[in-house]
Amino acid sequence: MIKKCLFPAAGYGTRFLPATKAIPKEMLPIVNKPLIQYGVEEAIEAGIYNMAIVTGRGKRALEDHFDISYELEHQIKNTNKEGYLKDIRNLLKCCNFSYTRQMEMKGLGHAILCGETLIGNEAFAVILSDDLCDSGEEKGVLAQMCEVYKKYRCSIVAIEEVAIEDVSKYGIISGRKMDENVFVIDDMIEKPSKEKAPSNLAIIGRYILTPDIFEILSHTAPGKNGEIQITDALLEQCKKGMVLGYRFKGIRYDCGSIDGFVRATNVFYEKTLKG
Repeated sequence: MIKKCLFPAAGYGTRFLPATKAIPKEMLPIVNKPLIQYGVEEAIEAGIYNMAIVTGRGKRALEDHFDISYELEHQIKNTNKEGYLKDIRNLLKCCNFSYTRQMEMKGLGHAILCGETLIGNEAFAVILSDDLCDSGEEKGVLAQMCEVYKKYRCSIVAIEEVAIEDVSKYGIISGRKMDENVFVIDDMIEKPSKEKAPSNLAIIGRYILTPDIFEILSHTAPGKNGEIQITDALLEQCKKGMVLGYRFKGIRYDCGSIDGFVRATNVFYEKTLKG
């Protein structure tokens, strides 16, 4: 049903300076794998094999990662290190990668709008790589959302409960429960104060969007922090049709923060030790 996944990857990653001065934040490794590769693998698990990446200046490493390194391949061929490239080789065989640039940093909504040329007129997924999701024995978060999309055929955002003290860090939704873990959204606010937050259900970095979102984004005025917010565009979609919030099964690590990055590293390191 969903054939393309968009990865907005043009941000500066300022919370990780000076590390991200020359390295894209999406290339920061959790153990031995960069964040964006975890996102691509989640998309593959959901049956999506066309990856559309919105990059910016200084992001060449993303394109190099999803490409063949002939010199490296030659150096480690027939050695015990060759197996380290098995996963990325398999990924390159099954996926198509396309790229476009976001020339100005005008917010997530603008980054998604920049991806229109890669997506076209079809529903698509969005993954924010610095939200690393671990679903354990469950299907991945995006695979869960694709099942919801098959049933309802509308835009869907992944949501989770957060502490009321943290609502100012997220887009917050309100709505009525329609199905198990599925909410019909009637309002959403970008980074509200805890006094103005309609709930503690926060939008995290997983979306399925219908193609009309591009037209809405093209007419969306700058909002919070002078940026084009995807939250504002989704609220407009709510008024015209239906947008759902899906409370996913799994754990999200905010790897855009140092605390979340360290927690994810420790958890995924323990997983490698267990095989």
